[in-house]
Amino acid sequence: MTRSDKTETTRQTILSVGRRLVMRGGFGAMGLSTLLKECRVPKGSFYHYFPSKEAFGQAMLQDYVQDYLARVDALLAREGCGADKLRAFCASWLDQEREAGLVSTCLVVKLGAEVADLSEAMRQVLDEGAKALVGKLAIMLQDGAADGSLRIQDAPESAAQVLYAQFLGAAILSKLSHDQGPLETALKDIKARLIVSA
Repeated sequence: MTRSDKTETTRQTILSVGRRLVMRGGFGAMGLSTLLKECRVPKGSFYHYFPSKEAFGQAMLQDYVQDYLARVDALLAREGCGADKLRAFCASWLDQEREAGLVSTCLVVKLGAEVADLSEAMRQVLDEGAKALVGKLAIMLQDGAADGSLRIQDAPESAAQVLYAQFLGAAILSKLSHDQGPLETALKDIKARLIVSA
């Protein structure tokens, strides 16, 4: 392994472990010493990889957004009608919640309010990621309308924004109540409103 490969591997390890720690306790509560200890990286070398904790947070969120959007792209590339893809997207939220023991795996849910006031750079990463996701959902709605499996939306971009907002809100309520019910209710509502033969 070359030195640059090792550097990139260590950087990616810091990002992955950092994401897990942030999901557990939030960005502000994550101490760099805990992060570096879990990564087995010497304390002084953090700044070799990131100039500041905020820069680390920005990189972690960019990494998260890239992963999330790649998963959505894979879902949209699958065979099936628009309704099938919408069902799969909705189910992925529920499955993630179950796997995480009702603790949200969505960093937008976890950090949206925290970073909006903490860091403009981190806020922008999440905002741009959310806008990119809404754009992909709008395409899915348009494709579903074209194949007849989803109801036609006068403004697909606005409908996609409402859809995403509905899931974010339901995820927050599920997290507060430690109950998956709000997400399941959101899924039923989406099926009733958007899928032609739910």
